[in-house]
Amino acid sequence: MVELFNLIGSLFGYILWAAFYIVKNFGISIIIFTLIVKLLLLPFSIKQQRSMASNARFQKKQREIMERYGKDRMGAQVEIQKLMEKENVSMTGGCLPMLAPMLVMLGVYYSVINPLTNTLHIAADKVNAAMNSLYALPGLGMSLSGNNYGQIYTVKYFNLLQGFFKDANGQPLFNGGEVDSINQFAGGFNFLGWDLLATPGTSSFWSMMWLIPVLCFVTSVVSMFIMQKMNGTPMKGCMMVFVFLMPLFTAWIAVNVPGAVGFYWIASTVLGFVQSLILNLYYNASIIEARDEAHRIVLRRQQEAEVAYVDVPGYVAPSELSKAKKEAASVKYPEKKKKKRR
Repeated sequence: MVELFNLIGSLFGYILWAAFYIVKNFGISIIIFTLIVKLLLLPFSIKQQRSMASNARFQKKQREIMERYGKDRMGAQVEIQKLMEKENVSMTGGCLPMLAPMLVMLGVYYSVINPLTNTLHIAADKVNAAMNSLYALPGLGMSLSGNNYGQIYTVKYFNLLQGFFKDANGQPLFNGGEVDSINQFAGGFNFLGWDLLATPGTSSFWSMMWLIPVLCFVTSVVSMFIMQKMNGTPMKGCMMVFVFLMPLFTAWIAVNVPGAVGFYWIASTVLGFVQSLILNLYYNASIIEARDEAHRIVLRRQQEAEVAYVDVPGYVAPSELSKAKKEAASVKYPEKKKKKRR
């Protein structure tokens, strides 16, 4: 599975490196990169938004059924089942559109944490040899042991440790072009005063790196609350716990990983929220209900047009019958002419 995510990360790494090559700043390139990924995943996002709007409409009708049946839970369940069949609602219907974006998100994550192989596309054997050299160093090797962010630290300390990156014959692992790319890459990780190669948990308070995990938490919670309110889906019980638990977990991870990873989560959350606001203007419960009603009317008219005409002797259409009654009434009770005042 990791190989699959690295493959996806390697493909998206070309976009990340192209953005960095243009702007020369890793923070800005992450924003551009995330925006491009959001555009590529737009069809899945539209399908997910429509599914959320349909689910909100279904839940509204479900609440009406529960209120109408009161304590008759069995009758309510029967009606809800009929409603699900009528509305073509499935409990797992919204899961499939989320699968592809989640897979791509993990691939993007791997392109961020493995910049040497997935972004700069340096041969894996060279990178692994460089990593082994780092692990062999006293002190630094212990801190990197079992760490998934070794490539980021390799970029961070490249200038200091470049002399240690040698093969078994004592020759440099990286050629001149690769050294220039790594140095250029390492020089572009300062964004808004943050060192995106630094870890918030080990940085000083005045470095303001702690803002990254805080923003991870705040952006996630705020976006969830607003979108739930816009979709008309009330949050109760375990749903409220989920709203806070996942952002807290994300913030805790952001404390212990290089800032570039946390900043990507912030950019992805904010841009995803903006995208959801725009999609909600075109795919919300009210609009979908109006479209379904219009479609139902058109379909009904088509069905009526396809019905064969049958001439029944003595049959009078309701409209003609009503017209005849009105004419008869006008003859029987003629309107009195108003007398002209002199």
